[in-house]
Amino acid sequence: MNRTIEYKIDSDSDSLRVEQYLKRKGYSSQNISAIKRMPQSVLVNNRHYYMRDQLKPGDTLIIQIHETKCSQNIPPVKLPLSIIYEDEDLIVLNKPAGMPTHPSINNYTNSLANALAWYYMEQKKPFIFRCCNRLDRDTSGITVAAKHLVSGSILSKKACCRQIHREYLAIVRGHVIPESGTICAPLGRKPGTIIERTVDFEHGETAVTHYKVINEANGHSLVSLCLETGRTHQIRIHMKYLGFPLIGDYLYNPDMEYIERQALHSHRVSFTHPITGQWMEFTSDLPDDMKKVLAWR
Repeated sequence: MNRTIEYKIDSDSDSLRVEQYLKRKGYSSQNISAIKRMPQSVLVNNRHYYMRDQLKPGDTLIIQIHETKCSQNIPPVKLPLSIIYEDEDLIVLNKPAGMPTHPSINNYTNSLANALAWYYMEQKKPFIFRCCNRLDRDTSGITVAAKHLVSGSILSKKACCRQIHREYLAIVRGHVIPESGTICAPLGRKPGTIIERTVDFEHGETAVTHYKVINEANGHSLVSLCLETGRTHQIRIHMKYLGFPLIGDYLYNPDMEYIERQALHSHRVSFTHPITGQWMEFTSDLPDDMKKVLAWR
């Protein structure tokens, strides 16, 4: 993937070396090392510069990213994609339930990554899959993928620093008590399985979920959940720990009367753009199978 990024140098960056300036912009050391090896990758006022060269106010710094490799073991497959937003740095998608994010055993050609590989192959663009908020196979909704090494690195760092804000919608049976609150329960692997997780106060990793009931209908509650941490199966286990497991969850609550997958949807994702710094917010409506549980039209 090719990307040209332009920066105008102001007085606050006077005398910084190029590499110092880029680090302030969020570039990792690995990004800078990779860019060094790319042809004509650093230009200042249309002249070639080295990473150690100094900048001055009024300079125009241009970074030219040239990626030619593709993700290995992700065969391109023509699958439908629901694209919410796309620019030169990232793509935001509405993933359907039942589609894995990454290829895996028994799901080697039906993932979101396969679909994106095809999408970019058709455009004759190299593709490396850099997903910033991986969703479980049966969780629907918004997911974000970076399009080059710099946006990928910056978004990954934002995710680790809790600067990508995520709101999910889930459905449980009955009336949730209390109607809002924060669940603080560390999570770890469940003994005897490599898939399931469980609340583990002795050895688990910190996990925090904020929740609020936003509607009740047809004997069920629609719950908004915001993640402070992003542990595997966090919402599914935390709601079960609260006493209100998600319906349709084959691992933690196989209540399939109204829906045949965990009733969980990535509804809203917001963050500052990794390159422009602009605030970005995306939403995805509740899918039909979850609306049907609540008897919504």
